[in-house]
Amino acid sequence: QVQLVESGGGLVQAGGSLRLSCAASGTIRTINAMGWYRQAPGKQRELVAEITSSGSTNYAESVKGRFTISKDNAKSTVYVEMNSLVPEDTAVYYCWGLISKPTMLLPRPYWGQGTQVTVSS
Repeated sequence: QVQLVESGGGLVQAGGSLRLSCAASGTIRTINAMGWYRQAPGKQRELVAEITSSGSTNYAESVKGRFTISKDNAKSTVYVEMNSLVPEDTAVYYCWGLISKPTMLLPRPYWGQGTQVTVSS
């Protein structure tokens, strides 16, 4: 079993900062990539940022320059530092991981339970 557990969401004023963390646990062979998606009410889930095992990163245009994704391989944890937050960043943020188990030939996506981020104006 693989689990992704998020932490760090909450309520913040516009212009403020938050840091989200997501730790992967369980019987893991490799973590190919991890990242964050978000879903606002009435909208589709969208990519926020992702980071591969080699450290390559990819960001949504709307968060470039404001959000920074990083990882700690030893802790199987991914972080996203969110600065200059705006009300439009309000959403449920989901951790995502492309992970393989020892019994799997190919990795598959796993999701966390989600954490609410609310930015007040």
